[in-house]
Amino acid sequence: MRTAPTEQPSTQRTERETSPAGAAGAALLAQLDQVAWDRIQDSTGSAAAVPLLLRSIAGSDPVAARVALEDLRKRICQYGFVVEQATAVTVPFLWELAQLPGVTCRAQIIQLLAGIADARQWEHIAAAYPKLLNRRENHAVWERAARQAVRARRGALKGLLAEEDAEITEATTELVRTLGE
Repeated sequence: MRTAPTEQPSTQRTERETSPAGAAGAALLAQLDQVAWDRIQDSTGSAAAVPLLLRSIAGSDPVAARVALEDLRKRICQYGFVVEQATAVTVPFLWELAQLPGVTCRAQIIQLLAGIADARQWEHIAAAYPKLLNRRENHAVWERAARQAVRARRGALKGLLAEEDAEITEATTELVRTLGE
């Protein structure tokens, strides 16, 4: 297969970094393949698209990152408060992305974490209708696991609060309030 000519010979070109996250981001994204995404559910059905969205969020295109984050939000925290089975599994990756300086939508990731930490939709419904807790797909359990996943990484808050970016510190302050820290 032939390729299009470039301005520089291949021996002089440097590899373009596909992720502003660098080596730390590459290690994080490599862990995505350790999750059986096709066996867990998001709001659309199979969560198989979640790793692709996380990779786009980590990518160097800020528009693509924001679009991917919005799509991910709809899949794992629909309406800003309805979590899914895939949410708890996705949270550690969101925490890592929120801490990587090259990621372009860090404040929005932190806001998504705050929404997940505050999610209690299914828990409130299950309190009124306890039979829901006996279903195979137990949304109240998923919700609790997602909140616990956010809390499990709260040690990163101090570093995020020390950021120079006001949007990041504002979003982190809101997450701190949500967590009751």
